Amino acid sequence: MTEAREWMVQWLRDAHAMEEQAQTMLAGQAERIDNYPELAARIRQHEAETKEQAERLLGALESIGESRSMLKDTGGKLMATAQAVGGAFAGDEVMKGSLASYAFEQMEIASYTALIAAAEHLGEAEVVRACQANLKEEVAMADWLASHLPATTRAFLDRANAGDPAAKR
Repeated sequence: MTEAREWMVQWLRDAHAMEEQAQTMLAGQAERIDNYPELAARIRQHEAETKEQAERLLGALESIGESRSMLKDTGGKLMATAQAVGGAFAGDEVMKGSLASYAFEQMEIASYTALIAAAEHLGEAEVVRACQANLKEEVAMADWLASHLPATTRAFLDRANAGDPAAKR
């Protein structure tokens, strides 16, 4: 195996772990967002997309004779669980979750952009296809979050200003 291919495989495994982490984060957020139905619905939709993204990455890894990293997958899930537990105690959980989600989407976009370049460079068409499909969904989610952040912010502030104890959720 060439060093370049080894890097691409490592990045694919990292991306799979990233999607495993995202699934855990999204599930935790969706459970706790009661008063922001549009946001909760989009998070649930992206949670389903994220499961498909992880499956695409497994398929891409298998297409080149590789497998995922259970250690990286488990580490990602543990990090997401710790983040979810910490966020549950924040007075502005919906805001912190929105900001963290947007930042995470940008990291995923950057990861898939690099993976596509690596896979194209190495002639790995199946990896390119899987990463392009995932990238498209990540860009759509990031765009949705960015366009809805002002409304989420205003709704949070209005609820908090009215003394609504459920403003964070």
